Amino acid sequence: MGNFSFEKTPIDGVFIITPKVFGDNRGYFMETYKQSDFEEAGIHCNFIQDNQSKSRRGVLRGLHFQKQYPQAKLVRVIKGEVYDVAVDLRKSSPTFGKHVGVLLSEDNKKQFFIPRGFAHGFLVLSEEAEFVYKCDNLYHPEDEGGLIYNDSEVGINWPEAGEILLSDKDRNFPTLSELNFAFE
Repeated sequence: MGNFSFEKTPIDGVFIITPKVFGDNRGYFMETYKQSDFEEAGIHCNFIQDNQSKSRRGVLRGLHFQKQYPQAKLVRVIKGEVYDVAVDLRKSSPTFGKHVGVLLSEDNKKQFFIPRGFAHGFLVLSEEAEFVYKCDNLYHPEDEGGLIYNDSEVGINWPEAGEILLSDKDRNFPTLSELNFAFE
């Protein structure tokens, strides 16, 4: 499909995407998004907001979701390396509570597509990382929910990154069994 390879994951709707990189002695060029290629792969999103964050080693952001204004996300790393995770919170899904994780880096240039209905987060493995993502819905801070990153029921095997650095908000998220919310 065009200039992308779309790898399906064990969770329906979640993809690992590898762009074709065209390089020579001057550097490289790659497409990072092309609507027609993504639609051909079954990803139909109208992305309306782009975001970027910079974090240092050990920062764990997540696991976040919006309740009434859910977002599909297309994420990638432009500097450094992160371990990125999506947790299925769709109550009618056969993979409810399951997760997919992928290593994203400036070197592998992989992208991760997370549909609506998932909690999302990442852990910075390099000295610092710059993380960029497209969203198909606006961010509403008052609508944010979360799932604790180290819930044993979800069982994410986070790579070693030294001391885990969390915001107060992220440190106090509930476990899956305590969560009083799921997507339809």
